[in-house]
Amino acid sequence: MERSHGLLLNEEALGQIGEHQRAEFVFEWLTHLKKLLPTVDRVDIRQNQRRLIDQLSAVLIGSPGPPTRWLLAHCLALLYRLGDPIPSSLMVERCNDIIRSKDDSPSGLPTRLAAVACLGSLYEQLGRMLVGSFKDTLVNLLKAMKSAESQGRYEIMLSIEKILRGLGVSAVSSHRDVYKVARACLTDRSMAVRCAAAKCLLELQREAVFLWTSELENVATLCFRAFEGSNYNVRVSVSKLLGTLLAAAVEPQGVKGRSSLEEVMDLLSAGFLRGGGGFLRTSGDMLKGTSSVSKDIRIGVTQACVVFVSTLGGSWLEANFPAFLSLLMELASHSRATQTPVDAAVTRRCVSFILRSTLGSLLGEKAQTNAAKQICIVVASQKRTIDAALTDGNVETRVSSADISASQHVLVCCLLELGALVQGLGSTAAPLLTDTTTALLDSVVSVLLHPVASARLAAAWCLRCVVMAMPSQCSPLLDRCAERLVALKSSPEAVAGYGAAVAALVAAVQHCPLGIPHTKGKVVLGLAEDLLRSASQNSRISLQRTQAGWMLVSSLVTLGPAVVEHHLSRLLLLWRCVFAASLREQDMELRRGDYFTWQVTLEGRAGALCAMKNLLLHCRELVTDDIISRLLTPLACAVTLLNKLPALLRSYGSSVHCFSVVYRLRVYELLSLLPPNTYQGSTPTLFFYLPCSDLTLLPPLCHHDDLPLVGPALHDTDHRYIEEQLHGSVVGGASLDNDPFSLCDRGDDAPAPLPPHVALTAAATALFGVLLTNLFAFIRVKILEQFAETVNQLKGQRQQTVQTHVCAALCSLLKGSVRGSLGPEELRPPALSLLSGALESSSPLIRCLAAEGLARLVQVVGDPGFTASVSLLCFDRLKTARDAASRSGYALALGALQRYTGGISSPQHLSTCLRVLFTLSQDSTSPEVQTWSLHSLSLVVDLSGCLYRTHAEPSFSLVLRLLLSTPPAHPEVHHSLGRCLHGLITCLGPDLQGTTLSPALRSSCLVGCSVMQAGPDCLVQARAISCLQQLHMFSPPHVNLASLVPALCANLCSSFLCLRRAVVACLRQLVQREALEVSEHAVALVKELMCVSADVTIKEVGLEGALFTLLDRESDPGLRRDIQETLVHMMASSSKLGHWLKLCKDVLSATTDEEKDAEDDSGPFTALRWATRRFTVECVCRIIAQCESADPAHFDMVLAQESPPLLSPSDFLVLHLGDLVRMAFTAATDHSDPLRLAGLQTLLVIIRRFSSIPEPEFPGHVILEQYQANVGAALRPAFSPDAPPDVTAKACQVCSAWIASSVVSDLRDLRRVHQLLASSLAKVQSGRDPSSQLYNEAAATMETLAVLKAWAEVYIVAVESSRLKESPDRSADGSVSSSTNDGSGCESGGAGLLKLVQSDLSTLSRLWLAALQDYALLTLPQENTAQIPASGGAFYTAETVNQARAHYSSCWAPVLQASSLWLHSSGFLMADDTPATLSRPATPTSMGHTGSVGGAKSPEDVNTDRLHLILGISVEFLCSPHSEDQMENITSCLRALQALLDVSWPRAKIGNDQALSVELLSVLHRLMVTRESASVQLAVLDLLQQIVTAAQEHVREKRHSAEVDDGAAEKETLPEFGEGRDTGGLIPGRSLVFGALELCLCVLVRKLPQLSPKLAGTSPTGCGSSAWTLTDSDCRLVSSAVSVLSELPSICSPEGSVSILPTVLYLLLGVLRELVHQPMGLGLVVQATLRALKSVLTSPMSRQEKSRGAWKLLLRSALNTLLILWDSGSSDCVVDQISLLTALTVFLLSAGPDVCIMEPLHALSLQRFTASMESKDPLVSTRTKLGPEGSQQFNRTLTSCLCPSGSHLVSFLLPLLISFLLDENALGSAPSASRSLHEAALKDLMRLGPQHPAVFRSLISSSPHLKSRLEAAVRGNQQSLNAKANGAKASGAKSSPSITLKTNFL
Repeated sequence: MERSHGLLLNEEALGQIGEHQRAEFVFEWLTHLKKLLPTVDRVDIRQNQRRLIDQLSAVLIGSPGPPTRWLLAHCLALLYRLGDPIPSSLMVERCNDIIRSKDDSPSGLPTRLAAVACLGSLYEQLGRMLVGSFKDTLVNLLKAMKSAESQGRYEIMLSIEKILRGLGVSAVSSHRDVYKVARACLTDRSMAVRCAAAKCLLELQREAVFLWTSELENVATLCFRAFEGSNYNVRVSVSKLLGTLLAAAVEPQGVKGRSSLEEVMDLLSAGFLRGGGGFLRTSGDMLKGTSSVSKDIRIGVTQACVVFVSTLGGSWLEANFPAFLSLLMELASHSRATQTPVDAAVTRRCVSFILRSTLGSLLGEKAQTNAAKQICIVVASQKRTIDAALTDGNVETRVSSADISASQHVLVCCLLELGALVQGLGSTAAPLLTDTTTALLDSVVSVLLHPVASARLAAAWCLRCVVMAMPSQCSPLLDRCAERLVALKSSPEAVAGYGAAVAALVAAVQHCPLGIPHTKGKVVLGLAEDLLRSASQNSRISLQRTQAGWMLVSSLVTLGPAVVEHHLSRLLLLWRCVFAASLREQDMELRRGDYFTWQVTLEGRAGALCAMKNLLLHCRELVTDDIISRLLTPLACAVTLLNKLPALLRSYGSSVHCFSVVYRLRVYELLSLLPPNTYQGSTPTLFFYLPCSDLTLLPPLCHHDDLPLVGPALHDTDHRYIEEQLHGSVVGGASLDNDPFSLCDRGDDAPAPLPPHVALTAAATALFGVLLTNLFAFIRVKILEQFAETVNQLKGQRQQTVQTHVCAALCSLLKGSVRGSLGPEELRPPALSLLSGALESSSPLIRCLAAEGLARLVQVVGDPGFTASVSLLCFDRLKTARDAASRSGYALALGALQRYTGGISSPQHLSTCLRVLFTLSQDSTSPEVQTWSLHSLSLVVDLSGCLYRTHAEPSFSLVLRLLLSTPPAHPEVHHSLGRCLHGLITCLGPDLQGTTLSPALRSSCLVGCSVMQAGPDCLVQARAISCLQQLHMFSPPHVNLASLVPALCANLCSSFLCLRRAVVACLRQLVQREALEVSEHAVALVKELMCVSADVTIKEVGLEGALFTLLDRESDPGLRRDIQETLVHMMASSSKLGHWLKLCKDVLSATTDEEKDAEDDSGPFTALRWATRRFTVECVCRIIAQCESADPAHFDMVLAQESPPLLSPSDFLVLHLGDLVRMAFTAATDHSDPLRLAGLQTLLVIIRRFSSIPEPEFPGHVILEQYQANVGAALRPAFSPDAPPDVTAKACQVCSAWIASSVVSDLRDLRRVHQLLASSLAKVQSGRDPSSQLYNEAAATMETLAVLKAWAEVYIVAVESSRLKESPDRSADGSVSSSTNDGSGCESGGAGLLKLVQSDLSTLSRLWLAALQDYALLTLPQENTAQIPASGGAFYTAETVNQARAHYSSCWAPVLQASSLWLHSSGFLMADDTPATLSRPATPTSMGHTGSVGGAKSPEDVNTDRLHLILGISVEFLCSPHSEDQMENITSCLRALQALLDVSWPRAKIGNDQALSVELLSVLHRLMVTRESASVQLAVLDLLQQIVTAAQEHVREKRHSAEVDDGAAEKETLPEFGEGRDTGGLIPGRSLVFGALELCLCVLVRKLPQLSPKLAGTSPTGCGSSAWTLTDSDCRLVSSAVSVLSELPSICSPEGSVSILPTVLYLLLGVLRELVHQPMGLGLVVQATLRALKSVLTSPMSRQEKSRGAWKLLLRSALNTLLILWDSGSSDCVVDQISLLTALTVFLLSAGPDVCIMEPLHALSLQRFTASMESKDPLVSTRTKLGPEGSQQFNRTLTSCLCPSGSHLVSFLLPLLISFLLDENALGSAPSASRSLHEAALKDLMRLGPQHPAVFRSLISSSPHLKSRLEAAVRGNQQSLNAKANGAKASGAKSSPSITLKTNFL
């Protein structure tokens, strides 16, 4: 196919391909020609023009299909426009000749249609160049119109539209002629012709002024007639025409003859009320008292009204809304529009749609607020009129029932729209409530006394919307309505109205996270009980009180299990009382009472059943087996009464009929939710009421993919709200007054329940599916056989109705069944008979249901043989059936049959299916059969998978052939073809991008998508986009984004919801990989299509800005979600940081539409809503998070400023800090609470990320410091008294982060933010008055804990900062001047901040401890929940335990750490003065429990309780398996424990309690094993050190006490303290030392695996290879571990120390062994190991009598091991001899002579030193020679040692000292360190010689070289001393002063 891609048609290639491929070949060439012509040089075009014209003419006369002829016409016109236009007149004449020809052959019609299309395109593009032939062409077309069939009329209308567009005002002379023809076509029997005529007239009205002046009324009447019998596309097209004409009439462009709004609305009202009929018809209907206006006319008029207002725009609507609203309300209240309940429901729905579509999408928030005020005025005026009339004593002037009825419709429409407006505005609607001129709440509440129920219910719903938007109004409104309900409970209207209002308000709480006070639930239940109790006292209001009482109960249940569980016993009592106590008593009920008694009884029991249903829906976890058993008696009575209802109906007739239907409905709904075994003994009788609409029952049971076959009514369109009314004519409209209990339902939209008898059928259908599976098999067989027999006996409409109900029930049964659960084989024939009969129904919906049922039946049976038999049945019926309904039904069943059986696996079955479906899909005589068979073919493609690939090529050929030949009048066929193409692309999948696949198939995919994209139907275009999206997913290189993206952008703001969804879904996929290319192509579109949307252009803000605008307008949740994901992906893959931040800034600045004059400052966006701005703020947070993983210059001002000039300076985030802060400030100070929360969160992110970035221009300052005023101003509104708790809680978090960030350097500035926290603390102290509480107690808990957490975080930072500030002072000499300067300077560091907190610390400490006590109780295991106080805790109530747990779990950790720091600072000393300002709120408990001061507890007990509280919380959390993601909390726990153990008193407690210490060690061991964080592991070892220190202090204290008690003379007989006692045994699990050893071993083995014999063999070969990986943190860990090891012997008894000493020495020497075989760089660990070794060697246990011998032996063994380390490495391993020599020196100096003088060890030690001295490494030889400090220490050791072995050591030391000596020649040039060593060694020799003369003489005499070295050193030393003495004398003589200063002045 690529050969066709040239300027000229490749005729040779065309001749080589088959006949069926030529159309595709030509279409592809034309597509390429359309793209190529604008890019080719005009000279080349003119050179090839004649040849091209010949080829295009050949295509013209070659019978092209619809897509080809449109493309041909465009290319032909484009060729003449870009080339030589002169010959175009010849082409026009030729086309006219073709149209005049009388060729009736099959090829003649397509040629004539192509000629018509060519004429339209020629005139459209060449315009006035062809004006000379215009009249002849028009006459020719109009003449051809008279004899043309529907396709011809359609094409002629489109052609005339293009001619008018091209000629403009030049065609004015023929406008009347065109108008006459279009009038006739506007009411054509073909729907496509009507659409084309509407488009033609729409184009005509641009220049034909008479259409919206003199002919406006006639055109309007014509449009009304066009609406009659129309489909959805016609209504959209004609309504656009009518709305545009009316808008032009109201605001003409520079033309006189303007119509008023009243005149235009009168026209619309006339169409709505009288339709499009003539005078005689409407007069006859008026005389008969009937209404002949069809619903489609009224829906069309509604859509036209929306178009009318949308065309005029939001500014016009805002200015004219009062008049427009008044006229709309006149329409809603007109008697002809509300003659029947059905008409009234449709009218109200239409008016509501007009208001919602205009106010909701055209107006900004401020304009919506003004509109709400106008609606309030209308509501108030209506209510005043009714009140005045009802209270008028004059009977003649009293209002009539018709006036009351009219007012109810006005009020319902106004109140529903008012509720929607307020709900959309959210908390920004708060000014409406405070505006006294509007009095919104007063106006709405006054309607609750309206005499008509629908108005009262609408007012109740409006109040619910107010509460959902502003939760703070819930409690006041509840109190107000409850008070009025009690005061006016003798009025029926007041009881019904205020009862509904209270129920609606309580039901709204499920949408309000902050809830209502728990006491409100008690009040509501008390009201309900009072109403139900008093219902029988006054028969006039019994019904109202009964209904209101049960509505209150139903609403109470929606509050959820946390509330209902406290009232469940009272509810069970109510349910038990409303039903008969037993079945016998119920039988007695039937014999007494009258119709009114039964009305009240049935109403009450229906309400009780509704409350039970809500219990199952909202509180399922409360419905235990015990509760169900207690409900069994009422349920049994309810089901029994169900079977007695026919007798009641016979007795009382129609008076109880409505009540019985509602009662039956409630029973069915409840039983459907209960397990069938609950009512197995009493199966109810199911009644199917016949009047039921298909669209209310069947769609939920059909497959979602099959519903498009039914028609566009079931599509999610923008008009679905009113389009659904077309299918409810039989059953009546959905309305709120059908079921008052629907006020308690979930959902944000106004409920529209179906009439009870319609809902009853749907409920019976659902219940049938539950019941039948629990009946005996023979009963099931009889029921299905009876169904089949009944359906076969009936005829006509009644048969269809019964068939609908029966098939729906059967499908409900099959949908809920599992494989093999249907029953015996006898069930299959009747089920198959029912479904096969339904497949032949004339109703498309029933056929869809039957196909789905058949697929479910095959699934449930699960027998391959049965599946094959059903397939054969479908094949046989398709062979014999002749009617379109049967053929389409069985064709669909053939494709859907194996939908639930795993797909098609048989190639033979697949081939048979394809033969049948291919044949059916080519039946052009029946578009319906084509549509259904093609849809079935798409299902077969999906179900076959890879098996279908062999059939892909013929399938592509079929699809393309049909796409290129099917007339546009049948868009449903094109839609099914699109499904097939989509399935084929999915079937081929990744093969589309490979070389194995034929390029022709890829070309076919692209050609098919192009054909559908050029189609006129929106659904087909949407399918084309989804096909291209699928193709892009599998083969991205073959999808041309340069053409796809502009097409997507052009449809981005389409008026069709399905098209917008497809566009955004495709964009979402594209931007995931090619976001930059998509944006560039969108900007390139500006050249061709400047304005993509009305308010914002892609040229100004790019595709991103257009998406933000679309997001602001859309209300569809799925589409909004896709738009947000698209923007997030574009933002994540974009490098244009400045562009995105500017876009977000512009969006946030477009807050209101009140400042229209300052357009330059407002940016490209206007009046964006709060939801869009909240998403924008979230985008800012995403941008910051995205930059964190990018270039470090984003958070470094110096790097950003020094960036290369190639990079844009605006591409670094730090340079936009001002914009970030301003955006966060704008959001945080908005009127919308969700936006405020998002703004505060953004501010928090900014503070955390930018607080540490320094300001280069001002050293010592940070860049965030300049924005402290913005931060303070953003936080201040959140602490106002009326701020919601969640906003205040978030602001507290920001406050703590700001104060803790150390950004503010001035204490005075810090006080401003600190004052906000102080005010919140005062609020916590003062508490809240329960009577004025607005939210649930859990909300107060959340706010209180947030305040305490914020203070805790501030205190933690203050303490840490003060410690950091004090640490340099401590390390310095502590001069007075430095400390005073620090204290008088900037005090905002640690000391200043700590000073701020100190004033409130006494209060805070008690609140913190109380919160910790609450948290400890709330985290008790389930078996210990009885310990939780029944009255609640300090900050939570007993009723809100579950909600409070979540708040405590998010706040406890900082509070725990702060409490520990406070106890650390106070040293656990009790303060005598308790502050009097501590005033706790009225909570059920005070703080005077375990953690409080007071009572009879001593300070010791209080401190012990506090210690155990903190220890218990910490240990419980650290042991929790759910703490993986809470590293911050782990760190807080460890730091809290460290702070505790820094104080002596807690250390003494823990040291005294060995079991507690061991438990702590086990927890720390678990942490060490499960946490890889270095900081956590270091903290664990620090804690271990503290615990060991505590044990040391305890043992030391015990030993000291024993010494004091027994006297110093008896020390040898003292009992030994420490672990091990007399035996030396350590018990694992009880031994502190053993636990510490485990922990240290864990650390050492994890970091140095070679220590373990098991792990040594698995590590890499080579000496010490594991230690190569030690990081700095690993070194610190190992150092801490060996330090702890060295302390363990000190907490053991002598016997115990002997037990652990081998392990300690093995680990220490093992660590040393691993470290000395490593290169340098681990000096920290080596030094720590040497210190630890010295600590062990000098341990007092080595000198104890009981352990001295064992220690001596073990130390000798350790010394031997140390000496062997020189030879333990391999030959190629370098040993750190310096560290080994140092260790040996430590051993020799610390272990004592008894250990070191053993001859093998002594000799080996000398050998090691001697070998090191002779080392070739100068560093080793130098380090071997002990330095001055070492020699002095060793000399002191020798001097103090009086044993005879001292001479041996002297003989060892003397050669070393002599080796340090320098001769007189080397002394002058030697370094200072060598000279110092020389002098020290010589001095020591001078001292040692006289002390040991014998050893000295023998050594000198035996070693001549030592003697000569010593003599040379002595001579050199003497010479240097003489030189110094002479120099001192000379300098003294010269420098003596002439005047001697006197120093003694006494």
